[in-house]
Amino acid sequence: MRQWTVDAFAAEPFRGNPACVVEPFADWPSDGWMQALAAENNQAETAYLRTTDDPARFDLRWFTPAMEVDLCGHATLAAAHVLATVLALDSEALTFDTRSGPLIVRCGDGGYEMDFPADPPRRIDEPMGVSEALGAAPLEVWAGRYLVALMADAATVRGLTPDIAAIHRLGHEATGGPGNLVVAAPADQADGVDVIDRFFAPGSGVAEDPATGSAHCILGPLFADKLGRPVVRFLQAFPGRGGDIETETRGDRLILRGQAVTVLESTLRVAAR
Repeated sequence: MRQWTVDAFAAEPFRGNPACVVEPFADWPSDGWMQALAAENNQAETAYLRTTDDPARFDLRWFTPAMEVDLCGHATLAAAHVLATVLALDSEALTFDTRSGPLIVRCGDGGYEMDFPADPPRRIDEPMGVSEALGAAPLEVWAGRYLVALMADAATVRGLTPDIAAIHRLGHEATGGPGNLVVAAPADQADGVDVIDRFFAPGSGVAEDPATGSAHCILGPLFADKLGRPVVRFLQAFPGRGGDIETETRGDRLILRGQAVTVLESTLRVAAR
């Protein structure tokens, strides 16, 4: 059985966010086996695919090293990239049936477009402990799937060295779960994008994620409203890597645009069970 490591939301190797994609199954292996392999891979996500009667439609599940998650953008992009380029599936659009409903990915020469559910946040009072965990005070705090802290400037976002254990303890009733915090600020002109952001996700088993589609399902509508236009360009400023993500808000849906690069092909020498 083959497995690929793909740098998603990246135009070149060693940028964006690595995800492992396992060769599609006809039947799911056990949840325990998938979780064990995800822990062995030790990437932010491992993507598992199951074939259907439609050659352009797959069931898709995502596992971090610690748990199965309901939505993952970069591993969806990685799965589409493997199907389109490595397995040479001849289709302009792929449909993935997931815990978050059907997700459609369109493949083109310039990269990929993913049709995801938008997650417009609401503004809230700053929950106790956010400033202390970040080591800097946010200007605003919003809540969607995750908490979002808007900072004064891009330099503050880049320079954060937060207390990850303290972020893990953060929670708010609006998010449905603790331990995940997005930080963002308007980019500097020299950045060539609109927004700089980072995502600290110890609540999902990842201290900091390099490039996160689900976080931008929140940030896309938020900054589309702030900037007064549907298309927003983001740089997720994970130290040493960085991921390039463009969003377009379309009502209750969000288009995520990005590229991907396959960096590794491996052979699993264990049987699925």
